Order: sequence, then structure tokens, then C-alpha cells
Amino acid sequence: YKAVLTHGYVVDGESRKMSKSLGNGIELDEIISKHGAEIIRMWVSSVDYREDVRISAEIVNRLVDAYRRIRNTLRFLLANTNDFDINKDAVPVDQMLELDRWALARVAELQKQIIEANETYSFQQVATLLMGFATDDLGSFYLDILKDRLYTTKTDGLPRRCAQTALWHITAAYLRLMAPILSFTAEEAFAIFSPNKEGTIFTELYHTVPAVEGSEALLAKWSTIRDVRAEVLKKIEELRMQSLVGSSLQAECKIAASGETYETLAGLGDELKFVMMTSRAELVKNEGDMEITVSATEQKKCCRCWHYVPSVGNNAEHPELCERCLTNLFGDGE
Repeated sequence: YKAVLTHGYVVDGESRKMSKSLGNGIELDEIISKHGAEIIRMWVSSVDYREDVRISAEIVNRLVDAYRRIRNTLRFLLANTNDFDINKDAVPVDQMLELDRWALARVAELQKQIIEANETYSFQQVATLLMGFATDDLGSFYLDILKDRLYTTKTDGLPRRCAQTALWHITAAYLRLMAPILSFTAEEAFAIFSPNKEGTIFTELYHTVPAVEGSEALLAKWSTIRDVRAEVLKKIEELRMQSLVGSSLQAECKIAASGETYETLAGLGDELKFVMMTSRAELVKNEGDMEITVSATEQKKCCRCWHYVPSVGNNAEHPELCERCLTNLFGDGE
């Protein structure tokens, strides 16, 4: 061989040597029979092999939770690209909504980071990037916002097809990136995702993510938006703790901002409320620090999209629906 990679000594969760007298040994066969071999693969990739390698029931349980989040994310991606054909339904990048272009730029950035980490044998970084992308970038942000568009807009309309285009490329890239670690899961998902329902993920090359013009600026812009969104969600959580709202859509927010933050948020236009996960979002300009106020809405709830808006009840034939849902159901769609 041309090179060799060695790892540290395997110890328990408190960094003690495993021994029969202490009774602190961990049998990998027991973990595999209970949780599957994928958890062992996740453990191996997630530890820093340059130091003593720790394993315990607590560490394994944390990995099981992380694995479930990744698997649930994959289920969402597969379910929402099930009626999508990349060859005929794809939306060109320059026609996609900005949030979807951000998603393409973000998964391209992820792929670059993971390839670089693999080349330097930084497997712990790879595992961290894979888990963080599924949990933070997708689960807590992009997919959270996207659900409304995927579930309430016209099935073959531009807003939904934009989202599906991004989801397809995310899935294609993510499966290939996770395959060396979560091999069985990647192969299982690829069998569903592959257009021809045949072949294996292990003969695939890295996915070519469509290039997004100005991707660095776009990533920086949405980093600011995500920071503001996190503050809005904190305010909503305070209302939830007081039992004033349940869902975030029961809330309305007002954001007073200045300078670049104001300009960034103003660029979202009507999309601001969808990004903030509220039924109404107002943006005003100020001269000082950003101020966010959140209150419970007094509007009626649309039974289809769950938004609380004034237009609910305006249509005599469908008094339970908002104007937006009527357009998506019976009109030309958004």
C-alpha cells in the first residue's frame, strides 16, 4: 500500500479502557442487531480517529437520532419528487425562485466541502456536514418553508416545479455524498429515486449541480435572512409558551430594520411571510437596531393552507378557503 491510516484506542464514554472487570464493554453485534449496521458506520465516521475513540450507549443513541433525521429527510425528498420527471418537468435555473436557487447553491457548496474533506481523510467533518445539512439547512429551514408551496400550489405550476427541481438535484447530490458512509440507506433510496429503477449508487459519479450565478452573494444574503428568521421564531416561541399561539401561522410579525438588512428583507416582497412562517409579515425601515414584534392574528384560518388571512369567507361557495387557495384549486394558480 502507498499510505496507511490508523485510529486511536477504543474506550468507553468516559475515556476508560474497556475491560470485563469494569463491565464497560460494548459489543458491536448487539448494536447491529438492535439498530442496524448503518449506526456503526455513522459512529466510525463521526469520531475523531486521531485521538482515543469513545463509544457508549449514550453516544449510540445520539447517532440513532441523527440517523433517523437523515432517513426522515430522505423520505420527504423522495415523496416530493415522486411525480417529478427531471427530463420534462425541470425549471431552468434562471427561472427558479430565489430560495430554490439558494438551495442549489447550498448543496453545491456542501458537495465541494465534503469532497475536500474526503481527500484529507477528515471523515468526522464529512459526517458533521451530512448531518448538519439534513437537520439545519433542510429540516429546520428550506423544507420547512417549502411545505406550503409543495402542498398548496397548483400541482404542475411553476412554484411547485421550481421546488421539485431543487429537491431533485439535492437528492441526487446528497445520496452520492452519503453513500460511502450510509451505504445501505443510500442504495435503498437510490433504488426509489433512480429514473430507471435499476443500477447501483456505487457506480455513480458525483452529481453535477446546476451552476447558480452569483452563488456566493446569494448564500451570504440568505444567511442574513436566516438570522432574522431565527429571531422571529424565538419571538413566536415566547407566544407559544404563553399559550397565545399554537402554530407559527397563528402569528403576525413586524420587523423594523435598517441598512443592508432592510434592503435584503425588502427584496423578498410578499415572500417574507412565507419565509418567516407567519400569516402576515410587515417590514418597516428604522434608523437603529432591528426590532421584531410578534402578535397573535385575529384573522380566520383557511382550512386548506392553514394561513390566517382576511380573504377567508369572501367566497360564498367555499367560505372556508382563502383567495390564494381558490386560485390554486380552480384558477390558473400562482
